[in-house]
Amino acid sequence: MKGEYSRLIRQNVDFRFLWFGQIVSLLGDWFNLIASATLVAELTGSGLAVGSLFVVRMLAPFLVSPVAGVVADLFNRRSVLIITDVLRGLTVLGFLLVTEPSHIWLLYSLTAVQLGLSGFFFPARNAILPDIVSKAELGAANTLGAATWSVMLAFGAAAGGLVAGLFGIYPAFIIDAFTFGLSALLISKVKLRVKPDVSSSAKSLSAGFRQYVEGLRYLAHNRDIFVITLHKAALGLFLGATFDIVKVAIAKQVFVIGIAGGVGLGLMFAFTGVGTGLGALIVRRFIGDRDRPLRLSIAGGYLFGALGLALCAFLMSFSITLFGTFLQGLGGGIIWVFSTQLLLQLVPAEIRGRVFATELAMFTLVSAGGAALVGSLLDTPLGIAGVTWGMAVLTLVPGLLWLAWIQKQQSEKSS
Repeated sequence: MKGEYSRLIRQNVDFRFLWFGQIVSLLGDWFNLIASATLVAELTGSGLAVGSLFVVRMLAPFLVSPVAGVVADLFNRRSVLIITDVLRGLTVLGFLLVTEPSHIWLLYSLTAVQLGLSGFFFPARNAILPDIVSKAELGAANTLGAATWSVMLAFGAAAGGLVAGLFGIYPAFIIDAFTFGLSALLISKVKLRVKPDVSSSAKSLSAGFRQYVEGLRYLAHNRDIFVITLHKAALGLFLGATFDIVKVAIAKQVFVIGIAGGVGLGLMFAFTGVGTGLGALIVRRFIGDRDRPLRLSIAGGYLFGALGLALCAFLMSFSITLFGTFLQGLGGGIIWVFSTQLLLQLVPAEIRGRVFATELAMFTLVSAGGAALVGSLLDTPLGIAGVTWGMAVLTLVPGLLWLAWIQKQQSEKSS
């Protein structure tokens, strides 16, 4: 299995450039997230304000998703990736202007632009994989991409937290801008095996709207695909951005390490990243890319995630909290990687971008609502422990519903 990944990197030059671009871009992303969350917490001291930052981060991709999915299916996906990288690099330089509480509106606005552009980037990034790798390489490419996200979360968050905790917040924004530029340069080296074959008349606004509606119809008529796209929404509601807000509160109020808790926050994100990467890599070693084992493993991911949240809720020590974030990341990684793999294997190429964009839209919308709720609840008597316990229990619900769906599908096939 290890040789499968190294062989893909060595022999597929297009995937290698895309992968290198992902590495440097994600490094900057995690620097930016740690820095901006720490900056909001430092300037406002409000859980609601931090929650609002995550709401903005989630809502922006949701608002552009109808257009982003169509763009990913109709236009050259490599060009989409390059343009969005360049524009995001220019946008994050504006964060350097946020220096006092009255500037928070600017930070929120720049975050909206940055994540809105990301709303175009990620559906195109997911959809481009089958355009540059063979069907036999697809599982390895998807898992390696997700593992890279996790490793860079671990390294980038730890490094970002260290930079913010020792040298202050603003150097992280400069590093982020540089990484976007380098990512665009690397992606420019990618050559697509499959390119969109769409006439210019099909690229009008009205045609784009029809294409988006066609994607929604596809999901409506393919219930199994639709249910699979809901996993990332469930992940965002309990194990994603909502818990990221809890991490900020823990770093700021409970285990304060470094300036404004920046080092502690970076370490929690780092342990999440390690768990996210290891979970999918280890499990795939045993199950490969087979449909039913992938589905059952997703249910196990919810169990690991709930256990991790429960450990964090105790707030007994920083080491136990770090282990809890590791398990939370392990469960979340399994859910994310294997639900993506199922979609890559089941969704036709011509509609893939719209499906991934709709999936991202649901993920970001639910995450935004959850972030707003959690940010508000953290300022109530429930506090960090009460909110985290509630999330731990509720995480089991989508896992149980998914098991029921698997059983229903199996019964229909048997009858």
